[in-house]
Amino acid sequence: MVGYEDMHFRGPCLHKPPAHTGNCSDLNFRCLARQNSGCENSIFFRTQTHEKYSRRYLIRNFEQIALRKNHQQPIVLHEEITLPPGKKLYFASDFHLGVPDAASSRQREAKIIRWLESIEGSAHMVFVVGDIFDFWFEYKHVIPKGFVRLQGKLAELVDGGVPVVFFTGNHDMWMFDYFPSELGIPVFREPQQYLVNGKSLLVGHGDGLGPGDGTYKLLKKVFANPLSQWLFARLHPGVGVGIATAWSRRSRITNTAKGEEKFKGDGEWLWTYCKEMERQQHRDFYVFGHRHLPLELPVGATARYINLGEWVNHCTYAVFDGQNMGLHTFEN
Repeated sequence: MVGYEDMHFRGPCLHKPPAHTGNCSDLNFRCLARQNSGCENSIFFRTQTHEKYSRRYLIRNFEQIALRKNHQQPIVLHEEITLPPGKKLYFASDFHLGVPDAASSRQREAKIIRWLESIEGSAHMVFVVGDIFDFWFEYKHVIPKGFVRLQGKLAELVDGGVPVVFFTGNHDMWMFDYFPSELGIPVFREPQQYLVNGKSLLVGHGDGLGPGDGTYKLLKKVFANPLSQWLFARLHPGVGVGIATAWSRRSRITNTAKGEEKFKGDGEWLWTYCKEMERQQHRDFYVFGHRHLPLELPVGATARYINLGEWVNHCTYAVFDGQNMGLHTFEN
C-alpha cells in the first residue's frame, strides 16, 4: 500500500533531492523554496512511501538532511548599493514589541512608527536588524496578535519604493514567509555583506556570534531545528503563543533597567567577532544588534563596530550616508 504524507520543515534549502538509503523506490522529493524569497530557510517535500516508512522515520532522516549547513563558509557580497545624492541607509534593532506589557509596547510601537515617518523622505533602504518582536512564530495560517500598525507602516514604505530588509534575531527566529509574501520584505537569518558607495558593510543581528555564550548557542540549535519547529507548530496557537509569551517575560530586556547593561571591554563578544572577521577580510563597518547597548568601537586601523542598542530604553539607530556611519537617538 502506498500513502502520501506532506511535511513542511524550516531549514536550509538544498535545491536537490536528498540521498535515500532505504529500500523504498517510491520516494519523491520536490523543493518549492526556489520560488520563495526565503528559500535558504524553507524546505517543503512530499514523501510517497510504503507503510513501513513511518512519519517518525522520515522526520528523523530528513531532519539530518535539513541541518546540513556549513557555517564556516566565507561571507560573500550579497548586494551592491549606490546611494543617490541626499539618500541614506537606516539601521535599527531590538524593538522587543510585546514586553513588558501591552500598553508600553503599544507606546513603543507608535514611537517607532513616528521614527519611520521622520526618515521616510531621506531613506534609500531601511534595515530592521532582529528582535523586532519579543516573540514571533508563524503557523501555517496564524501569526501572533498585535503589531499591525508597524507591519502596515513597513508595507507602506515598501509600496512607496523604500526597500526594507529584515534580519531575524533570537526572539523572532521563527519567522518564515509571512514578511516576504505579505509585505514584500526579505528575511535573512545570517549576517549579510553589502557594498555601498565603495564602503563594505557586514550586517546581522549578532546572536550566537563570537566566543562564549555556550548555553544560548545550544538553545539556538534546538530552536532552529526543523523538528523542534514542526513539533511546536502542532500546539494550538493559544497554547503555543501563551507558553512563549510567559517565557519572554523572563528575557534579558524585560528584566534589565536602563543603565544596567554594562560595557564589558575586551569581553564584548561581538567586538571580538568583528576583530576576527576583520583579520580575515577588511570591512568598513560591522553593524549588529542583540547587545542592547549602543556602541561605536574601532576594529583594526580603519573599521568600526556599530551596535544599534535597543528601543525599550535607548531608542537608538544608525545612519549611513555613503561615507560615514553614526548612532543617533530618536527623541520624538
